[in-house]
Amino acid sequence: MPWNDPRPMSPHLQIYDLPMTARLSILHRGTGAVLYLGMALMVVVLLALAGGPGAWAVMHKVLGSWFGLLVLAGFTFSLYYHFCNGIRHLIWDTGRGLEKAALPRSGLWVLFASSSLTLLTWLVAWLRGLS
Repeated sequence: MPWNDPRPMSPHLQIYDLPMTARLSILHRGTGAVLYLGMALMVVVLLALAGGPGAWAVMHKVLGSWFGLLVLAGFTFSLYYHFCNGIRHLIWDTGRGLEKAALPRSGLWVLFASSSLTLLTWLVAWLRGLS
């Protein structure tokens, strides 16, 4: 097929703008994957805790670093986003909120709620000296 073909190209991600609901669906799947990896991290943390003070000190140092805190913050956002979006899906299962205008609005609420809950969680942790 020649490159100067005048027929239009099929839509692909470089030229097609995904609707917000599609982007949030992809984010929901991504946060599910992050939660899966976070549970594996939790197992490693528990193994370090069971390994004694030396292993726990190493784990505490890793999780207390800027990268460790970034990973934990990402896990926290993923947990809240997946939870809030799951509630959104449960509401959809009742037949409510499926109007075209309501879909992006509820998506923005999910983003707002999950971001707010993440910030609130880390604020409480910081004020209590846990981070």
